[in-house]
Amino acid sequence: QVQLVESGGGLVQAGGSLRLSCAASARTFNGYVMGWFRQAPGKEREFVANIRWNGGSTYYADPVTGRFTVSIDNAKNSVYLQIHSLKPEDTGVYYCAAVRTSKYRTVDADEYDYWGQGTQVTVSS
Repeated sequence: QVQLVESGGGLVQAGGSLRLSCAASARTFNGYVMGWFRQAPGKEREFVANIRWNGGSTYYADPVTGRFTVSIDNAKNSVYLQIHSLKPEDTGVYYCAAVRTSKYRTVDADEYDYWGQGTQVTVSS
């Protein structure tokens, strides 16, 4: 069983930066992919980025490439999402997710087995 808790969301102006954190708890993270998703009001949950716990390979959605960076601090069992140059369209609830998989790419929310409660990110114009 995996438990995930997000934090770090808030209200920021366009062009600003934000760092989201995901505190993770599990027996082992070997073979796990950690993902970040976001959901705006009235829209479906969409993939943002993911990272393999062991190896550190990453993958980003096109709208966030170059502005978002996902990373892991193994000693703290935490996953981070560093966001720069925020845009109003980045507004939404951001979720941390996890799944044990050997797939090269995992971008479908339905593929993830564990989810955090989400943290709100609001970007003003």
